[in-house]
Amino acid sequence: MMEVSFLRGGRSVVCRRVLGWMRYLTARFSPSTKSAQGRGMLKIAIYGKGGIGKSTITSNLAAAFAVQGKRVIQIGCDPKADSTINLLGGEPLMPVMNYLRENDDDPQTIDEIAREGFGGVLCIETGGPTPGLGCAGRGIIATFNLLEDLRLFETWQPDVVLYDVLGDVVCGGFAAPIREGYAEKVLIVTSGEKMALYAANNIHTAVQNFEDRGYARVAGIILNHRNVPDETAKVQAFAREHELAIVAEIPRSDEINHFEDRGQTVIEGDPTLPVSQRFLDLATRLLAGEV
Repeated sequence: MMEVSFLRGGRSVVCRRVLGWMRYLTARFSPSTKSAQGRGMLKIAIYGKGGIGKSTITSNLAAAFAVQGKRVIQIGCDPKADSTINLLGGEPLMPVMNYLRENDDDPQTIDEIAREGFGGVLCIETGGPTPGLGCAGRGIIATFNLLEDLRLFETWQPDVVLYDVLGDVVCGGFAAPIREGYAEKVLIVTSGEKMALYAANNIHTAVQNFEDRGYARVAGIILNHRNVPDETAKVQAFAREHELAIVAEIPRSDEINHFEDRGQTVIEGDPTLPVSQRFLDLATRLLAGEV
């Protein structure tokens, strides 16, 4: 077993349960591990440039699945650890990496590192290292290994798992959801802004690099409007160039901002709003296999 050092409480200790890169890269190929993640489970990774609205999209989708009676897990894969905050009434959740740094013993139950939010969505945040002292991608890997050890998918048996992943750099741990069998579909969130489209292109390229291995595929683009000039035309041109569908358009919305200020998704705040229907419609189509 490979040993990997982490800092906990300012001390360097050996965390034996983090199994290291070799086990991580090989375990995905065993039938037992793949079956452990469950069959018939909808597994989606949502990528995009930092600040593009991934967490807003992901948490509203999670809420939309939940109000349709689905058992949902949302895993935030970003050092900011704010993916699930609007499912939790505006209260931040302790990230897994913080738990590992602050406790000498690893968690024995999922309840120690997760919390149920709106609609019963199980919320988990990977977090990241102490700033300047480590690799955030390895934090994702450590979290995923821990969730396997805790048998999350077997015990919780979700219908839907959503990974909210930072997409500015698609390497190492940040690529884990698309290359290691965790997600089957990738949704790319973008606006018509130049850097958002640049990140979307990098994400698409990263997924293509693993397509021949049967890993995740890009299911489409979510256009999260920023109301920049010629925005729709720019994103449509990008979609045509990459042979991708725009599966949803989310308008720039004061209602989203209003309910996020209250620590809520728009699905929780008012599911009858037109913007809420955009999320509900996308969730319905995803469940039906239309995306």
